Amino acid sequence: MSNKKSQYLTGVRAGIPVILGFVPVGIAYAIMARQAGFSVFETVFMSVTVFAGASQMMAVGMYVQRAGIVAMILATFILNLRHLIMSTCVVNRMKNEPIKFKLLATFGVTDESFALFTTEKREKCSGLYFLGLITVTYSSWIVGSAIGAVASDFLPTIVTASLGIALYAMFIGILVPNLTHNLKLGLLVILTAACNSVLTQFMDSSWALILSTLVCAVIGVFFVDLNKQEVTEDEN
Repeated sequence: MSNKKSQYLTGVRAGIPVILGFVPVGIAYAIMARQAGFSVFETVFMSVTVFAGASQMMAVGMYVQRAGIVAMILATFILNLRHLIMSTCVVNRMKNEPIKFKLLATFGVTDESFALFTTEKREKCSGLYFLGLITVTYSSWIVGSAIGAVASDFLPTIVTASLGIALYAMFIGILVPNLTHNLKLGLLVILTAACNSVLTQFMDSSWALILSTLVCAVIGVFFVDLNKQEVTEDEN
């Protein structure tokens, strides 16, 4: 097996656990969109072109409330500002990839692909690895959306509501094992969560998330040694 193919397949295998979260949440989004009056095509097409579950659900909710297009675009832009930070971290690990590839790869950056890619050993963090990873995340999101769009008339409400929990459980399952190698990184995550909880009491939750991420990222520059984590993983 060629080295390039191996890198891609390694990324595919790393992304398999994401299916357990993306498919059910994609179904939940699609049912919400169908109930808002979207057609099957519109529901799936939104997933193909946007690929951001939280933003899609918020946009659908605002559509139901008859919000204007400008308000919907601005709200989703603010919600996704964190992707600027995450994309920067991801492309920084693709030092040998051309700029065109890096720009294309940023479309596939989600909370889950970011967590998997940035906590992986640096020698595995190639562009092909990330491509394999987002192949799984992107396709599973579209499949979930398609299933939900078609089956929206058959699933009971209680099932729809329970599907939204799967994404959070999956994200915790991905993140926690990688934090066990670095206590300081784990503490930084807890600090970020605490900071976000406090700020949400004084500002919009989207701005609170962005500000807490920026502040704690700056703290992490002086507090967390990611190189030490990578050496420990190599030794294991």
